[in-house]
Amino acid sequence: MLAGIERIDEVEWEVPIGYVPGMRVPGRFFLSEDLSETLEAGAVQQLANVAVLPGIVRYSLAMPDIHSGYGFPIGGVAAFEQETGVISPGGVGYDINCGVRLIATPLTPDDITNPRALIEALFTTVPTGVGAESEMRISPHDLEEIMVEGVDWAVAAGYGTEKDAAHCEEGGKMPDAHVAPVSKKACQRGMPQAGTLGSGNHFLEIQTVDAVYDNEAAQTFGLSAGQVCFMIHCGSRGLGHQICTDHLRTLESATRRYGIEIPDRQLACAPLHSPEGEAYFGAMAAAANYAWVNRQVITHQVRTVLNRMYGIDYEEMPLVYDVAHNVAKMERHTTDKGRQTLCVHRKGATRAFGPGCPEVPQDYRAVGQPVIIPGSMGSASYVLHGTTTAMEKTFGSTCHGAGRVMSRTKAKKATPGSEVRKELLKQGIIVRATSDASIAEEAPDAYKESYKVVDVVRRAGLSLPVVRLRPIGVIKG
Repeated sequence: MLAGIERIDEVEWEVPIGYVPGMRVPGRFFLSEDLSETLEAGAVQQLANVAVLPGIVRYSLAMPDIHSGYGFPIGGVAAFEQETGVISPGGVGYDINCGVRLIATPLTPDDITNPRALIEALFTTVPTGVGAESEMRISPHDLEEIMVEGVDWAVAAGYGTEKDAAHCEEGGKMPDAHVAPVSKKACQRGMPQAGTLGSGNHFLEIQTVDAVYDNEAAQTFGLSAGQVCFMIHCGSRGLGHQICTDHLRTLESATRRYGIEIPDRQLACAPLHSPEGEAYFGAMAAAANYAWVNRQVITHQVRTVLNRMYGIDYEEMPLVYDVAHNVAKMERHTTDKGRQTLCVHRKGATRAFGPGCPEVPQDYRAVGQPVIIPGSMGSASYVLHGTTTAMEKTFGSTCHGAGRVMSRTKAKKATPGSEVRKELLKQGIIVRATSDASIAEEAPDAYKESYKVVDVVRRAGLSLPVVRLRPIGVIKG
């Protein structure tokens, strides 16, 4: 472990006040001994830098998938008081509400007699890759409604059911969204991309449940051994990226204007209730709503293909849940001051609200929120459930994936995409992508092993495993 880090217990570590000048609270991160070699000094520096920001509550936090990011580390979580706190795009990221959802089906692997044909049908139906454009034609008015109404717009337009909205975090709609602070350029980028997968680490994956750890929770979530499911991972596309770019410029000036001392310009921020802070929050919420619609339209596309190929009714393919990874939200949490409304930033982290929380859908409330942790093309994904411990320790937060250990550039140089594809095929996993380069940069070796990351949050009590899902086929952006 790095010098200056203090051990709290077997998987919890503290970055003490003073690690960098000006820290208002300690840093805390969760990591096992066997993952400690993946810890980057730069990511710990970023974790400590976040602790300098005004109004931060209790700790600057990071999950076991921690690695260096823009401003905050990926895997970072921080909560800020309303009166004294700030909001920072560096704590959200460029791909606002990059999230993941899981769709259950009545299929088993034996029902998919020609998996390559299914992969090809999905690949030709769901627009994929850099700059991919949707066949859906939306007007400027439609786009405004998407940014304000979120999944409700998609359901009204025939792209889903009311239960889909209920099974999204925030009901698939952040109510504080505003279109006025969304630039014309951001709208132009978002107009043709609703219902597209995009590129990078985004994917559409065919999976099967190959292990059940909690029968009661699995039954509650509608999951069972041998079941085929579909996982979708994507975000707000060019719209979210442009919103982040636009508001970073404004907030860099605001940081100076309000006299906020920051150790890294990537932590540009503004007071929550300043004009600049409120403008960014409203635009960010608009991008988050767009991202939920994006995943909902792709869900509709997947259901349409499955209905055509296997005769499955729409209602037989329920949305298990949809979680957001890159977002800042107003949430109620218990602190040493009692119950407070805090602005919780999750940058590459997943909300993991525990049993009894009113924000969890009624049909899941006794168990806790479903937590979906995707693997890395060749490795398993997991569904867990949120816990009371997470509410107490991490503002109801847990990891969001395996976490990179190799840059995309390095990954592409390490193993050609064609070799990665061949190796995965030997394991029974079909990979389809727009290019071999996109396969190479997302190779399994570029990530921590997902089961080790999941084991850390289990040992920490932040979320508990329900099922494991093994990939059958993967469409990469």
